[in-house]
Amino acid sequence: MIEIKNLTMQYPNGKGVFDVDFRIEKGEVFGFLGPNGAGKTTTIRCILGFMRGQKGECFINGKECFANAPENMKDVGFIAGEPAFPDAMTGIEYLNFLCEVRGLKNKSRMQELIKYFELDPSGRIKKMSKGMKQKTAIVAAFMHNPSILILDEPTSGLDPLMQNKFVELILKEKKAGKTILMSSHQFSEVEKTCEHVLIIKDGRIVARDFVKNLKRTQQIIFVVNGKETSVAGGDIDKFIKQIAKTKVDSILIKEQTLENIFLDLYKKEETK
Repeated sequence: MIEIKNLTMQYPNGKGVFDVDFRIEKGEVFGFLGPNGAGKTTTIRCILGFMRGQKGECFINGKECFANAPENMKDVGFIAGEPAFPDAMTGIEYLNFLCEVRGLKNKSRMQELIKYFELDPSGRIKKMSKGMKQKTAIVAAFMHNPSILILDEPTSGLDPLMQNKFVELILKEKKAGKTILMSSHQFSEVEKTCEHVLIIKDGRIVARDFVKNLKRTQQIIFVVNGKETSVAGGDIDKFIKQIAKTKVDSILIKEQTLENIFLDLYKKEETK
């Protein structure tokens, strides 16, 4: 559904993306991770056809992204990292405007999403809180039921309850066969929703794998009788059998998050 081939886009300051190459299959939720300035947004802009790379190619459904941007966007839902809105409009005016642009006559899904995210779209967008603006952006991206979703930090500004509701929505869309590229700093979202993860640093891919494989490499700290022992995910059974031979008065488990794994990978890259 989405294919990036050796994409390079370098800015005058030397930053950008370099030889980025990956593929997202139909029905897959794909995590795209990295800190601010790593190259995530540049890659997303090229996929959306907002800009053309100096080298390499981007495709949606086999169609080159820059040349076919208007056609490709008909079946794409997009949330920008920093959504921009026409401030003079109210939320509902903006959503209705998008319905007209897309030729969307059935607004039942729009109303369903407004209710689901407890959005009050009657107020002027200019006066909305960050969270309300983000909810408006989510409704706008999902309401035409696109088969492809490209989401750049989609839960930015949402409270924990709404973040959980967003994760539930992604899982429903995944079950419905949607293809989703999600850039996120919320590692819990990635763990719960994504099959694959790609990690980018300074514009270059530093790691890619199944989430389940990355979690196998995570270190788990067992605090047994007050003493800490670090165990790799794949060696837990062996460790449990070993401590079964000793008297255990107390045990505490501290799991390493995907964020810790991510940071470890960065450290390894920096030492190369």
